[in-house]
Amino acid sequence: MTLLPIRAQKAVAGLALFAALLVTAPAWTQPAWAQSTTPAAETVAQAVPMSREDIEKIVRETIVKNPEILQEALQELEKRASADEDKRRRQALAANRELLINSPKSLVIGNPKGDVTVVEFFDYNCGFCKRALTDLIELVKTDSKLKVVLKDFPVLGDSSVQAATVALAAKLQANPAKYFEFHQKLMGGRGEATRERAMAVAKDVGFDMARLTKDLASPDVMAALQENFRLAQDLGLTGTPSYVIGDDVVVGAVGLAKLQDQIKAARAACQGENC
Repeated sequence: MTLLPIRAQKAVAGLALFAALLVTAPAWTQPAWAQSTTPAAETVAQAVPMSREDIEKIVRETIVKNPEILQEALQELEKRASADEDKRRRQALAANRELLINSPKSLVIGNPKGDVTVVEFFDYNCGFCKRALTDLIELVKTDSKLKVVLKDFPVLGDSSVQAATVALAAKLQANPAKYFEFHQKLMGGRGEATRERAMAVAKDVGFDMARLTKDLASPDVMAALQENFRLAQDLGLTGTPSYVIGDDVVVGAVGLAKLQDQIKAARAACQGENC
């Protein structure tokens, strides 16, 4: 059995709904494109109501003769959905701006008073996040006006959650430089990021391990994770890495050049104000 692609199925469903609406309308009502202002035509239309079978036959014949209708319907559907999603996301960005760029639960690297902020949602077990790490390091190294906010968004299973828990507990020791070293080693290392591996990296970097072990149970750690997941949900983020740069959301490991272009555009749009 051959199945239509999901997007084509949506277009067909839309046409089916259209047909259903016609069928469930009063029997004497004709579609707008079939109506006439002449009394004679109206009399004929009322005298010959269209059955469900008639409507379905017309729709089927129209699709068979004009298959491009499906593509046109699909394109319009996607266009409207994209516009709606863009509007909703911009509203979410505006509503959550303060938490995105100034939340005390997130760690900041680069220039804390930078004129443009890059917010990254990441997972320590995300292969694309690992690939994007070198881009992040280069951005911080070459742009002295850039502020980067790191938000743990462990979506790849329990190991990711455990690694993020260690990272957020380490963050409570308030040492950005040491944390970024930890972040680079855990993200850049081989193998799965687990609690055990994260603890080993933290020890190697020089964190207070007694305090770190205690802070693993801190309510601040869970609060930070909950905040990050709520923000991601509001923004419609489902994967990592995802970035918020100015008024735009950038999804995926898009490369250094793309990130630099987005930062440049955000800087121009802000016109001297921090964003």
